[in-house]
Amino acid sequence: MNQVLLLALMFCGGIAIAVQPSINGRLAQKTGVIESSGISFAVGTVLLIAIALIVGKGSLRGVAVASWWELTGGFLGAFFVTMTIIAIPRIGTTAAMATVITAQLMTGILLDHYGMFGFKAIPLDGKRAFGVILLMAGAALVVKK
Repeated sequence: MNQVLLLALMFCGGIAIAVQPSINGRLAQKTGVIESSGISFAVGTVLLIAIALIVGKGSLRGVAVASWWELTGGFLGAFFVTMTIIAIPRIGTTAAMATVITAQLMTGILLDHYGMFGFKAIPLDGKRAFGVILLMAGAALVVKK
C-alpha cells in the first residue's frame, strides 16, 4: 500500500474517530454510558470477526502465544470510547478531539523516538518537535473558552 493511500485511509479514520463518540453518546442516552460502550464494541467485534473469517490472512490462534500486554489494546480502546462518551456531551467534540490529538501526538513522539514495542525508531528532531508544539498550541486555542 502506498503512502498516499495510507494517509487517506488514516484521514478517514480520523473522521470516524470524531463522529463515533457523538453516535455512541446518542446511544448512551437510550442505554447508558457503559452499555453504549459495550454495544459499540460488540458490534465492532462481530463485524471484525466476520471480516477476519472471510478475508483474513492471519490466524486467530496466534492469541495463544501473545504476551499479556499485547492483549491490552481492547482495554485501551474500551477506555477511550467510554471516556469520549462521557466527555463529548460536556465539553464538545472539538475540545475532546483536540485534547485526544494532543495526547496522541505527545505519546507518538515518545513511541517513535524510543522505537517502543519493537518498531523503527524515528528520532525527535527540531522540526518534529516544532510541529507538535504548533499542534498543541492549536489544540489549546480550540479548547480555551
